[in-house]
Amino acid sequence: MKRFICLVVALIFLGSLTATSALATPSSTYWTPCVIDIQPAGVTHLGIDNYYQIGAGQQFPTDIGPEWGANLTKKIAIEYGFDVLTAQTAPLLFNAKFGYREGVLGKNAPALQIGLFDFGTQRHVTDYNIIYLVTGKTLSDGKTRIHVAGYYGNPGTLKDSAGNSENTGWMLAFDRQLCKSGKWVLAGDYASGKNYIGGGGAGVYYYFTKDISLLMGPVWFNDKGINGSTKMTVQLDINF
Repeated sequence: MKRFICLVVALIFLGSLTATSALATPSSTYWTPCVIDIQPAGVTHLGIDNYYQIGAGQQFPTDIGPEWGANLTKKIAIEYGFDVLTAQTAPLLFNAKFGYREGVLGKNAPALQIGLFDFGTQRHVTDYNIIYLVTGKTLSDGKTRIHVAGYYGNPGTLKDSAGNSENTGWMLAFDRQLCKSGKWVLAGDYASGKNYIGGGGAGVYYYFTKDISLLMGPVWFNDKGINGSTKMTVQLDINF
C-alpha cells in the first residue's frame, strides 16, 4: 500500500512541469470549495491536486496545499491554510473557513459556514479574494449530502476571457457513498460564472484508509478562453 501511494504522489508531481492557472484548494467537493466539511481540530490535511490536459491545450500547475483545523468555540469550527501553485511567479494563495457543522445549530439543522479562498499576493493577477457562504445537509438515506453556496470575488481580478468583470455566482455540489465500507464515494460539483472558477466535474474517491484518499475524474469549464478544454484531475488527500 505504501509503495502504491508513493507511486501516485510521484505521478502527480510529474504533472507540475508545465502550468498556467488553477483553483486553490481549501476543503472541497471536487472542483469547488462548495462543501460543508471543516478539518477537525488538531488535524493537518495535505492536498496534492493535478489537472492533466485532454488533447492539445494548456495544463494547470500542481497545487500543493496544507490545511489545519481548530475550534474557535464549542460550536464554531475553523480551518485555515495556503496553497502553492508550482511554476508560478506568484505561487502563494491563502484560504480559511469557519462556521457551524451539520447538526450544531439544532438536531436536524444544516451546516452554515463562511469561507475565503484564493487570496493571492499579486494585485490584479492572483488577488481573486473570493468570499462564499455555504450550507448543506445529509439526506435521509444517510449516504448522500447536498451542498449549496453563493460567492463574491474581486471585480478587478475575477473576470471572463474578454476582460469583463464576472465576480459573482453560485455553486452546487453532492457526494454519495457507494458502498457500506465508505471506501468508494461518488462526488461532483459546479460553479456558475464565466471566470476561472466557472465549471465543474464529477468523479470517484477511493479511500485507502480513513485518512488517505485518491480522487479521479474530468473537469470542464464555462469559459474555455481562460482554462482551455476539459481536463482530468488526480487529487491525493492525506490527514495527519
